[in-house]
Amino acid sequence: MNERHGTHHLVRALASTLATLGLGGFASFSSSHGQVNDGESWPGFRGANADGTAEGFATAVQWSVPEKKGIAWSTPVPGLAHSSPVVFGERVFVTTAVRKVGAGELGSLYGSDGYGAGDPVDDEGEHAFQLLCLDATSGEILWTRTAHEGVPKVKRHPKSTHANSTPACDAERVVAFFASEGLHAYDHAGEHLWSRDFGVLEAGAPNVDREAARRYPWGFASSPVLHDGKVLLQCDVQDGSFVTALDAKTGKEVWRTERDERPTWSTPTVALESCRERPQVILNGYAHIGGYDLATGEELWKLAGGGDVPVPTPVVAHGLVFLTSAHGRQSPLYALDLKAKGELSFESDDEAPFAWHHPGRGIYMQTPLVYGYELYACSDGGIVTCYDAGTGERLYRERLGDGRTGFSASAVAADGKVYFTAESGEVFVVRAGPEFELLATNELGETCLSTPAITEQRLLFRTRGHLVAVAAPD
Repeated sequence: MNERHGTHHLVRALASTLATLGLGGFASFSSSHGQVNDGESWPGFRGANADGTAEGFATAVQWSVPEKKGIAWSTPVPGLAHSSPVVFGERVFVTTAVRKVGAGELGSLYGSDGYGAGDPVDDEGEHAFQLLCLDATSGEILWTRTAHEGVPKVKRHPKSTHANSTPACDAERVVAFFASEGLHAYDHAGEHLWSRDFGVLEAGAPNVDREAARRYPWGFASSPVLHDGKVLLQCDVQDGSFVTALDAKTGKEVWRTERDERPTWSTPTVALESCRERPQVILNGYAHIGGYDLATGEELWKLAGGGDVPVPTPVVAHGLVFLTSAHGRQSPLYALDLKAKGELSFESDDEAPFAWHHPGRGIYMQTPLVYGYELYACSDGGIVTCYDAGTGERLYRERLGDGRTGFSASAVAADGKVYFTAESGEVFVVRAGPEFELLATNELGETCLSTPAITEQRLLFRTRGHLVAVAAPD
C-alpha cells in the first residue's frame, strides 16, 4: 500500500503542476472504468461511469431560474419523482409517477417539523407510472409512455416518491424501473420492447424486526445499470434480496445471485479498472457489501458492516472502490482495493485490502464524488469534507449554506467545478481542488432532491415540477 500511495502523491503533484501551467486537466487524471463520456450522453445515474463527472467542455458558473438568467429551457414535468434525467444524443429521458386524483406531496425534508418521520404516506390512490422523452435542445416533450397504471403495491416514505429509480439508456433503448410496478424497455422512438415483473419489492426500516418493518415501507430507489448489452439490477428488499443481469435486447435473465441482505437503496457500479481479468459489479449494503463477477454473478468478495440504511452508490477510481453509509453505529467511509478477494472484515488485523478507513465519517444520502485526486463527501446538513482520495487525508471541511436546508442529491463535477444541490433548490458551485473556494450560489426556484446530469450543451436539473436546462457559457 505504501508504494502505491507514494506513486499516488507523485502523480497528484504532477497533475497539480500541469493544471497550474495550463497543460493538463482533470480529464487526464480522472479514472475511467469502462465507458467514455463523449459530452453528448449521460446514460444512467451519475453518468457514463456512475462517477458523476464529465470533461472536455465548459460548464456554467452562474444562473438563476427565477430571474430566467442563463437558462436554456424549463419544461413542466407532471407527477412526483426523484429520478434523475438521463441523456443520449438529442434525447433526454425522465420518469415520473402521476396521481390520478390530487397531487403527491413531499414531507420530512431536512429542517422541517416532520424531519425524520418514518410513517408511510397512506391512500394516494391510482398512479400512472410514466417515461417521458424530451428534445435536448428545446426541452419539448416528444413522447410520454405509461408503463403501468394502478395503486402502488408498496407505500412510500413521506420524503420519497413512487419513481425514485433513474432510467438507463444506450444507443438502442431506454429502461425504466418502477420496482414493484416492473422494469420496462422502450426504443428511442417510444416503441415498447419488453417488460419484466419481479413481484413486490418491499424496502423499508431494515434496522427493526421484519414484522415491525412491514409497518414502515419507504419505497424502492436502486437504479438499473445498462452495460455491454446487460441490464443490472440490485434488489435488496425485506424478503428475497438478489442481484441480477438481464439481456438488454429481450429482458431474459442471464444470471441471478441471491443476497442475504436487508433493504438498501444503493445503485450498483460496474468496475473494469484494475480487475480486467474478472470485471465486476459492486454493490453497497449492510450485511452484504460485495463484488460479483460481471459475466456470471459469482461472488468475488464480501464485507459486512457499516450503516444499516445503505444509500450511496460505490465509486470506482484509481484502482479503489470508495464506499460509505451513515445510519447506525459504525458509519464508515473507506477505500478498498479492487483486487480484494474472499471474506473481508473491518475487525480483521489484516488491513491489506483497505487503502484507508474512517469510522464515523460516513455520509447518508449522497454518493461521494472523486474528481481528480480529491474525494468530496457532503453530509445531509451540507458539510462538505474533502479528502485525498489515495490516502484518506482530510484536506478541508466546510459548510454550504446556513445549515437550514438538507442535501439529498449527489454532487457532480465538470470543467474544474463541483456542483452541490440543496433540497431548497440552491446549487453551490465549488472550485475543485484541495482548497475550498465557493464560486457561486444559484437558484433553481423549487425543491430539488434529484442528482443532476451534465452534457456538453448544458446542466440538467430535475426539480419538484420541472426539468431545467442550464445553458453552457458562451
